[in-house]
Amino acid sequence: HPITPSLSLSLSLFLFLEPILESDASHTELYREREKMGGKRFAVLLCAEDSEYVKKKYGGYFGVFVKMLGEEGETWDVYRVAAGEFPDDGEIVHYDGFVITGSCNDAHGNDAWICKLLNLLKKLDSMKKRVLGICFGHQILGRALGGKTGRAVSGWDIGVTTVHLSPSSKLLGSLTMPSLMSVIECHQDEVRELPPKAEVMAWSKKTGIEMFRYGDHMMGIQGHPEYTKDILLHLIDRLLLRNFITETYASEVKASVDAQEPDREAWKKLCTSFIKGRL
Repeated sequence: HPITPSLSLSLSLFLFLEPILESDASHTELYREREKMGGKRFAVLLCAEDSEYVKKKYGGYFGVFVKMLGEEGETWDVYRVAAGEFPDDGEIVHYDGFVITGSCNDAHGNDAWICKLLNLLKKLDSMKKRVLGICFGHQILGRALGGKTGRAVSGWDIGVTTVHLSPSSKLLGSLTMPSLMSVIECHQDEVRELPPKAEVMAWSKKTGIEMFRYGDHMMGIQGHPEYTKDILLHLIDRLLLRNFITETYASEVKASVDAQEPDREAWKKLCTSFIKGRL
């Protein structure tokens, strides 16, 4: 089994995430500690490698998600699924919810770890576990539930995007969310076709399915509510360095990012309320 770090959250411990990630405690010891502490338990399914910059400044993408979603008294673990680290059946039952991160891989691909992740998500659905998918996580969740994903017809969407929230969504109605919200985006793929019985919760000018829900336990968001502008600008530089985008486009995107602010607190409220079962 992979060694899965555990974090009993007092948010003041956030700066110490990286040393904790190197813990070599056994699963058995970790679960015993959790039982003593009580509180809810969540796992981040990490689908990307951390850049050195994000690792050093934010404690990796795991740290970014814990900072947005974590509350005192909770336990948060990370499984590096892109590296082949998956929770087994005995571990899954301990968790109240899962978060699937973004990735540089294609959700419509058939890498071994992606196929294994699809099977895991189908299992989580059958168990009615709460799952929040972000960007690649949104797409792979849609695929696992029977939808279709692929390259976005409109091409790359990078920057701060305004999305329209559905006024008819019962999940959103309980939070009194605004009808328009800005979110950081960085994707060239999309959910092209909804899973059966899923509901579109938000859309934008470029993307028809910005957010969807499936039952009351699964939700996908195409944008990155967890990102800061700093993370996005760093990512734009990485994409440019790898020739995924042109210098002209990178300059245009950076200028647009400076001109608009994402509604990070509103997205945090939505994501936290969903994954904690408060909706």
